[in-house]
Amino acid sequence: MSRFFLLTALLAMTLASPLTAADPPELKVGIIGLDTSHAIAFTKELNAKDAKDDVARCRVVAAYPKGSPDIVSSTERVPGYIETVKKEGVEIVDSIDELLKRVDCVLLETNDGRPHLEQALPVFKAGKPCFIDKPVAGSLADAIAIYAAAKKYNCPVFCSSSLRYSKAAQELRAGGKGKVLGCDTYSPSALEPTHPDLYWYGVHGCEALYTVMGPGCESVTRVSTPDFDSAVGQWSGGRIGTFRGIRSGGSGYGGTAFTEKGVFQIGGYEGYRPLVVEIVKFFRTKQVPVAAEETIELYAFMEAADESKRRGGSPAKIDEVMQKAKADAEKRLAALGVK
Repeated sequence: MSRFFLLTALLAMTLASPLTAADPPELKVGIIGLDTSHAIAFTKELNAKDAKDDVARCRVVAAYPKGSPDIVSSTERVPGYIETVKKEGVEIVDSIDELLKRVDCVLLETNDGRPHLEQALPVFKAGKPCFIDKPVAGSLADAIAIYAAAKKYNCPVFCSSSLRYSKAAQELRAGGKGKVLGCDTYSPSALEPTHPDLYWYGVHGCEALYTVMGPGCESVTRVSTPDFDSAVGQWSGGRIGTFRGIRSGGSGYGGTAFTEKGVFQIGGYEGYRPLVVEIVKFFRTKQVPVAAEETIELYAFMEAADESKRRGGSPAKIDEVMQKAKADAEKRLAALGVK
């Protein structure tokens, strides 16, 4: 075959084959806290040999295992979870500083929200994009302080329950069913004495509520019994959103959205993968998918629900709990040397 015909054939093959983008650079992920099943689930998703393109080349390479100092349901998991992640090729390190030397981004997975502020600060100072698993903190003051510190150090951070990324909730959020006029959600709501009541597990249903309603709640009224909670929020414009927390009988995740086009069901739990996809996208782009203001208001909603309970069911205003928490957040940051 002449050179002319050979070159012509090669050119034809090139034009017939679609061009493919180069693989994205591999990201090294570190985990803080091996006291939640999320740490295991996320590691297995990211480190799978057959990881799909939307999560591929983003591997967990190191973990600092210390999480909760005293919540037994968390601390008792750590030894077993250490062995599990080791089998996934994860190196165990003895400090957050050592972790940060090895990674590009961080999953803060400590199940206990109380240490999150102190654990997140070195990550922010190092400028490593950070996903903080729920609850974002053990108090509203610490939640505000975390986002203030991230802003100070110009470090991207976000927090979310996996319930935010159900297909139906995302469609409603995007306006696919018309303007949302109201919403009712429900989820399990186990209590943990070290945290505000809804932070520990009710946050899942509250996250779904905020996904559909968006921010703008003004006040919260709560009815609470040993087995159930009902937190009713009044949004600007007269919209109403409610969360039902379940501690007895049948349970699950879901809800109902009321829109200008009809009444629609909100998706339930669809696994961790949709959230992991968003986390990887966040790590690669450094674009925060959930605004700090919305997450802070979500935690203010749950704090206002606690305040309403303390008042015997009288309404508590979001602005009221926010003002107190902001003052406490400034004190927390000053005590930690962040000004």
